[in-house]
Amino acid sequence: MTEIRQASARAMAALGTVPRELAVVMRPELPSLLKEMAEEIVAALPEYRHLLEGPDAELVHLGIKQNVTAFVNQVAAPHANTELRDEICRSFGRFEAYQGRSLDVLQDAYRIGCQVALRRAREVGHRYRLSAAVLMSFADALFAYMGEIAELSREGYLRAMSEMGEEPDGRRRRLMQRILSGGGAHDSALAELAEQVGWPLPEEITPVALHRDSSPNRAALDRRVLADLVSPEPYLLLPGPLDAAGRAFLAGALGGCRAAVGPTVPLAKASDSLRWARHTLVLVDVGVIPDGAPTLTEGNLLTLWLLSDPALVSELSRRYLAPLADHTATQRRRLLETLHVWLTSRGTAAQIAEQLGVHPQTFRYRMRLLERIFGEQLTDPTLRFATEVALRALALRDPDAPPTTVPPPVAHGLRPVARPPGPMPPAVSRRDALDR
Repeated sequence: MTEIRQASARAMAALGTVPRELAVVMRPELPSLLKEMAEEIVAALPEYRHLLEGPDAELVHLGIKQNVTAFVNQVAAPHANTELRDEICRSFGRFEAYQGRSLDVLQDAYRIGCQVALRRAREVGHRYRLSAAVLMSFADALFAYMGEIAELSREGYLRAMSEMGEEPDGRRRRLMQRILSGGGAHDSALAELAEQVGWPLPEEITPVALHRDSSPNRAALDRRVLADLVSPEPYLLLPGPLDAAGRAFLAGALGGCRAAVGPTVPLAKASDSLRWARHTLVLVDVGVIPDGAPTLTEGNLLTLWLLSDPALVSELSRRYLAPLADHTATQRRRLLETLHVWLTSRGTAAQIAEQLGVHPQTFRYRMRLLERIFGEQLTDPTLRFATEVALRALALRDPDAPPTTVPPPVAHGLRPVARPPGPMPPAVSRRDALDR
């Protein structure tokens, strides 16, 4: 804070020598000046190309505009309010911390902007025949202003680093990014970075995805844990497998926060495990997977696989459950339930009937009906497996979702469903079998 006060005092003193009327000359230059600044920053600093030309470009340009406009406002009135500018500068520093960069790149951007502004000032000075003394005082004020906004950004940067439990140079955050980029235990750059931050490089790692509204106990996260608690998708990286001691530690640190623990994987596969853990959190949010506080992804891998692509689930249902499309919703529900239990349990008729809550004769009738409807789809191993997958996924996503009326086309070398001719099997009436 002392550094900021000192920088502000220097900027205020430098502004005192600049003629107030110069602000009137400067304002018309701002639109083209801002454009020129952005172009030169992008040309000199490739790291900022995506920032200044990507999806958030408009917001970033507004921040830059506010910084430059605030300087002109202070030329006109040195005591003008700068609260908005101050917060923007701090947010620029925080962003650099979150990106795992040092402040060097941002300071380079400030210097480039200052150089562009000074070059424009010389052009304007020549146009309006401004004296050398005026241009010198303007240059002093401009460089003092750059020092002030750089200190504000540094404050935001250090505050973000403190929140993340980071060293000022962001090495732990860079280490996390390196791990998630696929760096394995034998990656020399990764090993060097881990050694610099004093983090023993493990062969395996256990990622933990945190809900965006989680507030874990920071004090409980010791130096063994790599943590990013400020990104839109916060997460932890735990070295090694999650044993009993690790689970106890995690429970204490999370304090009931919603989280999902990814499978323990080799270091190079950390990003895969974290992705699975984040998908688990999504399914917890929508109620497909119960909240385990934390939830173990390892016990839900099949569910993750079956629901990894909702559109594919719909397509599987369309193709392999379409033979039931001509039946009523109630009949479909009964037959799907029967088929699902038969495929997944493979029990006796009595056992399956008990599970369904029907008479064994009703179950046998339904099975004869299903065999007639689906034909070889229930005897061909590949078709039967595809049908079971479709049923399992449908049961997880929405057990009452009716299949589409579009019949499944022949695809991937599979044979179309063969439906043998002949009358419906007797034994139990169709209404009795399907409506109870």
